[in-house]
Amino acid sequence: MKLKPLTNRVVAKKEKPAAKTASGLLLPDTNKEETAYAIVESIGPDVKNIKVGDKIIYKEYSTTNVKLEDSDYIIVEDKDVLATL
Repeated sequence: MKLKPLTNRVVAKKEKPAAKTASGLLLPDTNKEETAYAIVESIGPDVKNIKVGDKIIYKEYSTTNVKLEDSDYIIVEDKDVLATL
């Protein structure tokens, strides 16, 4: 099932926190923080500066969280996307 956003909204898939550091150290589950970035899966017709596949940083408290088929997605308005990576 694919989410199709309306107007100026963006659907993005949340990335899972890293399980280990770049040097190979394993991180315990208690130390993982929620990420504030995601990969854009689809965009609404009024979105101008964001495209599918972009990695975005967003305002954490301005999203709607959705879980579909064991994946976590967010729906956020384009004005609440702070940056792309």
